[in-house]
Amino acid sequence: MATKHELILRYIEGLSVGEKISVRQVAKALSVSDGTAYRAIKEAENQKIVNTIERVGTIRIEKKKKENIERLTFAEVLNIVDGTVLGGRGGLHKTLTKFVIGAMQLDDMMRYIDAGSLLIVGNRFKAQKTALLTGAAVLVTGGFDASEDIKKLADELELPIISTSYDTFTVATMLNRAIYDQLIEKEILLVEDILTPLAETISFLSKETVKVFNEVNHKTTHTGFPVIEHSGKLVGIITTRDAIGKPETELIEKVMTRRPITVTAKMSVASAGHSMIWEGIDLMPVVTDTGMLAGIISRQDVLKAMQMAQRQPQQGETIDDIVKNQIKTVPDEPLTAEFTVIPQMTNQLGSLSYGALTTLLTEAGNRAVKMRKRGESVPENMTIYFIKHIQLGSVVFIEPRILHMSRRFVKVDFDILSEGELVAKAMIMYQLFER
Repeated sequence: MATKHELILRYIEGLSVGEKISVRQVAKALSVSDGTAYRAIKEAENQKIVNTIERVGTIRIEKKKKENIERLTFAEVLNIVDGTVLGGRGGLHKTLTKFVIGAMQLDDMMRYIDAGSLLIVGNRFKAQKTALLTGAAVLVTGGFDASEDIKKLADELELPIISTSYDTFTVATMLNRAIYDQLIEKEILLVEDILTPLAETISFLSKETVKVFNEVNHKTTHTGFPVIEHSGKLVGIITTRDAIGKPETELIEKVMTRRPITVTAKMSVASAGHSMIWEGIDLMPVVTDTGMLAGIISRQDVLKAMQMAQRQPQQGETIDDIVKNQIKTVPDEPLTAEFTVIPQMTNQLGSLSYGALTTLLTEAGNRAVKMRKRGESVPENMTIYFIKHIQLGSVVFIEPRILHMSRRFVKVDFDILSEGELVAKAMIMYQLFER
């Protein structure tokens, strides 16, 4: 049986795109408290099926597919530029395909504008009206207003016309940053991208017998299966090892592993894979916030996803990418790493930041471990201390030294030098795992 929370989410998903919703409306329609309705609407916002806009309200929007995540809705543009809606509120949920800066003659400008575009322009009323008639929304910069005729036209066409106090250059920079950030987000694989959905997941009820499990298990190649209640709530997991030697009349709930390690659909694949390796398990159930089974992922799913991700072209660089790209290998000293301190790696004092050094040390240590032992490693704990500030522009060398290596762990000591002088020290404990 579905919970009130899930019923509200289904209700919201059933609303038309562009429809406004409120806590009071949802509470009245489904006979729930305002608090329950509020929490469900916040969850719908996290799932990107609604968007809350200041002075406008909460609007049902179309959930963007991952491959189109680099597109923004006009509602998101409104929030980014801290704008005011002058007209066309009914179109805030729509997605823009591109933005055009109107710093040219009208005839030249119109060659670049088509339906779904966003024209960024000042108080040029003719350009604003022409863009709306072409099917494009308008972003008016410099805090200018629009005429009443243009506002009325925007309402009729359901194409937003937004005013912002920022200048054109600043607005374009802000939108570019937002699109770039979403390109980075696009690269991050989530569990929901690779899970086997509930409809295709083989599961057992806790009151079924070991005999039923054996019959199903013989027909598949799986090593484990989730165990649920009639409501669909996950209560355990059963593997071949659990059932071996048990009487066939024994109930599954008596032999299963209770409180299994689970993941949610929004967890990153990298995090889920790390948990699998750390705990030594091959299968993990995927659950909702209320503990209901949503599907499963296997270690094989994670490995395939990681291999696919490595083959994809780079879309956007994270800070980690920028920092790691500075590392060079010193000729004739393969263990030593060299880098130059660039502005992105500094703190407010203009010296190398603790976070950047952490990333550089982790990467240099990983390389050293790989050269000694084939396989992967994950840092478990780390100790770092600076002896001197490492200034912007400094050329720095990291010299890792493996102190001890066992089957599961390795300790690495680091000397960090600049201009031949020791400027920092560190020690990292890595956990090892085979490929």
